[in-house]
Amino acid sequence: MSCDAVALAATLWLAASAGPAPSAIPAVTAPPSVASEPLFADIVRRAGVLKDETQAYEKGTLDASATRLPDFAAFEKQVGELSDLDMQGHVVLVNRGVADDLKCILKGISQDLPVKLKALEAAPDAKSRHGALQDMFYLLRDNVEVITSPPQPAA
Repeated sequence: MSCDAVALAATLWLAASAGPAPSAIPAVTAPPSVASEPLFADIVRRAGVLKDETQAYEKGTLDASATRLPDFAAFEKQVGELSDLDMQGHVVLVNRGVADDLKCILKGISQDLPVKLKALEAAPDAKSRHGALQDMFYLLRDNVEVITSPPQPAA
């Protein structure tokens, strides 16, 4: 008898003598997506617009003589509104008892947006402004992606 045949016979014997099969393990399912809900769709839309504006700022003048970026007051207001909406999204998910990470990510983005905005305002030169704009761009991109990515089951 070959080693493979012995191993198979032993496996079958152990399986038969182990008793009844354990009950089925419950399937782990992903939470439902919130991307189509009005609040979250609005967050995605606004973050996408601001992300595009951030890229447009990158194409403009970033040197020290440019004390303010064009229409920066409107940009600043929109970032503040987005931050508030992210916090609302966090609260909605907490109130639902959601177990995934989205609620925490939205809270973090809500807190990081004003920090990135202040860094952009305080940037003293073109290199600093470029870095601050990149940071803002990545945060806005993440804001879109965490909502639109398919939800994953809790680990």
